Amino acid sequence: MEIREITEEIINGRRLTREDDLSFLLTVGQEELMGCADKLRRHFSGNRANLCSIINGRSGRCPEDCKFCAQSARHCTGIEEYGFLDKQRISAECRHNEEQGVHRFAIVTAGRKLSGEEFDKALDTYRTLARESKVGLCASFGLLEEEQFALLRQAGVSRYHANIETSRANFRNICTTHTFEDKLECIRRAKAAGLEVCSGGIIGMGESWEDRIDMALTLSELGVSSVPINALIPIKGTPLEDLERITEADILRTVAVFRFIVPEADIRLAAGRNLMSNCGERAFLAGANSAITGDMLTTSGNRIREDIAMLEKIGYQTYHTGRDNDG
Repeated sequence: MEIREITEEIINGRRLTREDDLSFLLTVGQEELMGCADKLRRHFSGNRANLCSIINGRSGRCPEDCKFCAQSARHCTGIEEYGFLDKQRISAECRHNEEQGVHRFAIVTAGRKLSGEEFDKALDTYRTLARESKVGLCASFGLLEEEQFALLRQAGVSRYHANIETSRANFRNICTTHTFEDKLECIRRAKAAGLEVCSGGIIGMGESWEDRIDMALTLSELGVSSVPINALIPIKGTPLEDLERITEADILRTVAVFRFIVPEADIRLAAGRNLMSNCGERAFLAGANSAITGDMLTTSGNRIREDIAMLEKIGYQTYHTGRDNDG
């Protein structure tokens, strides 16, 4: 079957599954794949971009052994370490990002699970952000329990972030201190509490194309709302420090593949955008419609106003419409 026929079938309601022969995603010409993925993007997401910014609410001393992560206490990366930030600092960062035009704001923390006094501080901070801002509020605090998700929702959080990182088969090669199923259960608990879920992974960690497709299929089965795609930037002091960096061509094909498999989700460019020309401009014409951005970030390679200017140049709308309609 021609890829253009499959594209029309997806527009008309078909969804690709594990029962399908998905080899066409790897054999079709790159430009044709990207063009069809962009057609899917325009149908399901229109020309409205969705921008998210993050603040690292607690840094370092993580007991987990994820091989890509600078914040693991098992790796010697020299990263700054600190406990949960003061509410005033987080609120100021949220205000700045909202003023610059982002649609969502997330607090992320290192560690297996945020708990105790620090979790209480997070709830208090979110209550303040919900009163003082109109951006959508996200959280990324590890493997929380269902009652914690309910408290986050009551405090104003609408979306939870929990990457599955890679495929089920490859996960054990990336992390051994928690399991792939732990990740899935966390996502299920968040959804059971009424939260949307943002979940994706990292490419360029030595995985196969089959691993990438399997990751996308898992995310489709989970019904996530947002799929961040990170391209690994090898960090000195981590077990993956010597890996060769992934190519722009591979990133672009991955973005297009994910749009075919998870067509209704936001496909969100995250870390490693600076591995592509003009911070991933072509990816926004190959299936991506969202990005992590921020004036304090180093992983994306662009500032908020630069991202907005680039997106508007290629035909996107980036206006902010408030928490209830933020995508």
